[in-house]
Amino acid sequence: MKAEPECRKDRNRNAGESDNRNAGKSEIGMPERVTTGMPERTEPESCKEPKKNQKRKDEEKNMKKKAMILALAVGTVTCLMGCGAKEAGAAEMGKVSGTVSTDGSTSMEKVIGALGEAFMEMNKDASFTYNPTGSGSGITAAENGTCDIGLSSRHLKEEELAKGLEETELAIDGIAVIVNINNEAQDLTLEEIADIYTGEITNWSEVGGADAEIVVIGREAGSGTRDGFESITGTEDACVLRQELTSTGDVIATVKSNENAIGYASLASVKDDVAMVAVDGVEPSSETILDGSYAIQRPFILVTKEDRELSEAAQAFMDFALSEDAMEIIVSAGVVPAAQEL
Repeated sequence: MKAEPECRKDRNRNAGESDNRNAGKSEIGMPERVTTGMPERTEPESCKEPKKNQKRKDEEKNMKKKAMILALAVGTVTCLMGCGAKEAGAAEMGKVSGTVSTDGSTSMEKVIGALGEAFMEMNKDASFTYNPTGSGSGITAAENGTCDIGLSSRHLKEEELAKGLEETELAIDGIAVIVNINNEAQDLTLEEIADIYTGEITNWSEVGGADAEIVVIGREAGSGTRDGFESITGTEDACVLRQELTSTGDVIATVKSNENAIGYASLASVKDDVAMVAVDGVEPSSETILDGSYAIQRPFILVTKEDRELSEAAQAFMDFALSEDAMEIIVSAGVVPAAQEL
């Protein structure tokens, strides 16, 4: 038979003494405890230890409960946030429906066409249209609401901004000065280019080419490319043109077919069937546009109306065109994403 622990014997003994003293007395009639000179009986350490262990176990159990509750709360919030993010992403891209209509700059044809195709590929129920009418017409269309997004290859003017139009820069494009591939004059200064367009220089022999009259080709009034070219070369309202053409493609085709012609066009649209002139020794490229060393460059702008909310499809396209996902597409179109501009 196991020996009873000393602490249990003490408790039993004390209980017996207390019962004897309190026999026949009510709880209210009990006398106050008298302190004697004898030292209080203390429990051995072996009896205290189980109490400490039990307290520690209770604390650990409470901590585990709190940790479990916290984990469940965090898990619930994380799930809700994750599910919400997935649902929002699906609504923005992948399940967009409706039509996005754009109108404007012919120079932006390559980049806006590539972005439109990628957008429709990701959103099978959406359609995208592009009307190449020129920057001026695209700005007017955005103002009148005949398109969702206007396209301009120049910044908006003060009077256009005053009408409540807003511009969002999509990319930076170089304006390449182009000549026929058989022309020997393929490196001109900015001043020489200006003199050619204002009629100060009229023969290719004056700038290192053949003895032949220069055929000067430009764009029509309202063209963003023309506006950008003339503002940078300082030839506004001073150009002497043999022909004014209404699209980038027409300018390139004319220079390609005429050995003595000179023109300007979006770098993104130029192929190897014409020669791009170096300006002050710097050839146009994505790198020289990005670092600013190529002088003749301008922005590609998305134009919207401040007080007109875009449709869900148009807003989704804007968000996509300005996202990191679109940067590779913009670069492959031959222009520099505005987000990369130094």
